[in-house]
Amino acid sequence: MASEASVGQGHFIFDGCDTVELAKEYGTPLYVVSETAIRERLREVRLSFLEKYPGSYAVYASKAFQTLEMCRIVQSEGLGLDVVSGGELFAAQRSGFPLDRVIFHGNSKTPSELRMAVELGVGRVVVDNLDELAELDRVSLEFGRRTKILFRITPGVDSHTHEFVSTGRIDSKFGIPLDRRVRDSYVGAALSMRGIELLGFHFHVGSQLLENESHLKAVEIAISFMAEVKKAYGFETAELNLGGGFGVRYTDADKPKGLAYFTDEMMAAVTEGCRSLGLALPRIGIEPGRWIVGEAGITLYTVGSVKEIPYVRTYVGIDGGLPDNPRPALYGARHEACIANKYACEPSRRVTIAGKCCESGDILIRDIDLPEMEAGDILAVFTTGAYNHSMASNYNRLPRPAVVMTSKGKTRLSVRRETFEDLVAREL
Repeated sequence: MASEASVGQGHFIFDGCDTVELAKEYGTPLYVVSETAIRERLREVRLSFLEKYPGSYAVYASKAFQTLEMCRIVQSEGLGLDVVSGGELFAAQRSGFPLDRVIFHGNSKTPSELRMAVELGVGRVVVDNLDELAELDRVSLEFGRRTKILFRITPGVDSHTHEFVSTGRIDSKFGIPLDRRVRDSYVGAALSMRGIELLGFHFHVGSQLLENESHLKAVEIAISFMAEVKKAYGFETAELNLGGGFGVRYTDADKPKGLAYFTDEMMAAVTEGCRSLGLALPRIGIEPGRWIVGEAGITLYTVGSVKEIPYVRTYVGIDGGLPDNPRPALYGARHEACIANKYACEPSRRVTIAGKCCESGDILIRDIDLPEMEAGDILAVFTTGAYNHSMASNYNRLPRPAVVMTSKGKTRLSVRRETFEDLVAREL
């Protein structure tokens, strides 16, 4: 995000756009997403991974931020798309995204979602459990097709992140634990099914990881499992998806790395592991999501009140909060921020940013040093591109914010703001 920010006439300038003027034109709360920053990250994926390792592939984990426009941007840069629901798959189709470049994830896909995936011809289904496998085989045969699948495996590594975003442990709702039952019950079953074409395996060890130890340990475990499967069934793994989870900067405490820090060492580990165990090198994939879009987004709010509790705390009330950014309440996530119309001013007061919901936990940022504030100021919160718009709700009947895309000083409305009429449109 920092590379997209500058000062202009004392205002916070983001991707060449005056954020104070954005707030005036489009209202607040407002998601602002830089197409410039997104394309920079997508091109880094191409240069640091796809072009460096021929035959590899990358898909954008669209659960982080999915709009029709985002799907089109990803398509134009040559990446695939990872979806986790029928709704995300529908949006991908509506955007015109090539469905053979779509990977369908999820730990509890419904029969209707599996039917939709087969009917639309998605490129891969990442299978999570035996019930799903049986249903997918049945539907595939009904359509006279063989559906390409990967099994999601849980390598059993501790990724040292918040437990809600740690997905590679043995005790996880995601994936299949690696023991003999997997080999016999899952791999054996898939290889016997006429409607299923097993290509290989997938793992994801967690989110917002700033070091690569968990990824490397998971690679080692996955390669060993591939060797077991080859010995038991003669099955040569054709594809191994290494997931994502690469971290971004939310606060000064975060020291994110470039993509190559993760991918170069993982590719070296895969190559050496396969060589030492006599395995053919599979096609390797990755699934960055937050890493592509997280720092590309900010959220603008209008300050409504400043309330001091002497010797305790000063609360600054804003016109959004929990419904447009649930991450602080869910994960204890931290954000940094500035006063957009006083960007050149030095911090002079420690405050707590409080959302407008009737909920004690609606605290967006606790104890942040900012310039003196008053009603009408514009607060800009950084690194909100991932898991803000996509997780937004209508709690307290608050309309979800608009999304504005920026590109080197130019702006366009990408998602309109919800209205009160939208909030009751489905009700009878």
